[in-house]
Amino acid sequence: MTIISDKYKTVKPEEVTVWFKAAPVTAFPKDGGACVKYKDLQIAVFNFERLNTWYACQNLSPEKQEMVLSRGMIGDHKGIPMVACPLHKKTFSLENGENLNSDLDPIAVYPIKIEDDFVYVGFSE
Repeated sequence: MTIISDKYKTVKPEEVTVWFKAAPVTAFPKDGGACVKYKDLQIAVFNFERLNTWYACQNLSPEKQEMVLSRGMIGDHKGIPMVACPLHKKTFSLENGENLNSDLDPIAVYPIKIEDDFVYVGFSE
């Protein structure tokens, strides 16, 4: 059996070699998320308008192996921006992918930049 999550690797801003033009900023709900596809990856992109910040992470729930994180609720956990999986309510940091309330492995996170009203997600190839 292939483990899907092995495809997802956190990318630090200094590691970005490709900026993928995901969509116009208007394609993403305020204080919510949407999924974009880059090659064979599904990436959850969040417009955290309350914080005037954007985040991106893998869309794959590490516990259920379902592509659902873009539909998760965003908020904060002790001041850390986070997403809660809609299936099992496990929470993950949108800054570094750390699981905030159990022993699950971290999720992959990706840099975001906004230019000319478009959202770009950074990848390392």
